[in-house]
Amino acid sequence: MHDPRKSHMIAAKRILRYLKGTLEVGLLFPVGTNSAWSTLIGYSDSDLCGDITDRRSTSGYVFKFNNAAISWCTKKQVVTALSSCEAEYIAGTFAACQAIWLNSLMIEIKCEPVKPLILRIDNKSAISLAKNPISHGRSKHIATRFHFIREQVTNGMIEVQYCPTEVQLADGFTKVVKLDRFEFLRRSLGLVVCNSSMN
Repeated sequence: MHDPRKSHMIAAKRILRYLKGTLEVGLLFPVGTNSAWSTLIGYSDSDLCGDITDRRSTSGYVFKFNNAAISWCTKKQVVTALSSCEAEYIAGTFAACQAIWLNSLMIEIKCEPVKPLILRIDNKSAISLAKNPISHGRSKHIATRFHFIREQVTNGMIEVQYCPTEVQLADGFTKVVKLDRFEFLRRSLGLVVCNSSMN
């Protein structure tokens, strides 16, 4: 917003064209509950140095409950990551903060999810870093605030799981994807074409 360019206007117009062309697409929330779905499952992803101006990475997450997307976000990271492991670890911390907040919100509305909260990440090194409380060479330069995820894993609040890139639902939040991949991700998030004649 402080330094608008032509490329930003082109991107904004593209988003508006997409929204105009998909007015009939909406989120479908299932009726009733299924005990198998009562887990809050998060998907966290990151690109590496995606911003060509300052080489910062983009974090993205999506959380599903009862098999429906309830929270999602994309945000440029506040630091420049030195590796894909670090970028994914920072994105995981970003998602872990949201998971803890969603948990407290759901407790408040009497809809407590099953513990531990699950966070799926497609980078095995970032998962190892989150599970290993011992600081070593590849993590000593990471700012202390990004170790929040490690604390949540250690106390059993969050369980990090490996998720192959092919089924990483946050993938579309961090990078450009092909049309078939985009449509797969959209369906997987619970976005469906709604009949406009329905009330």
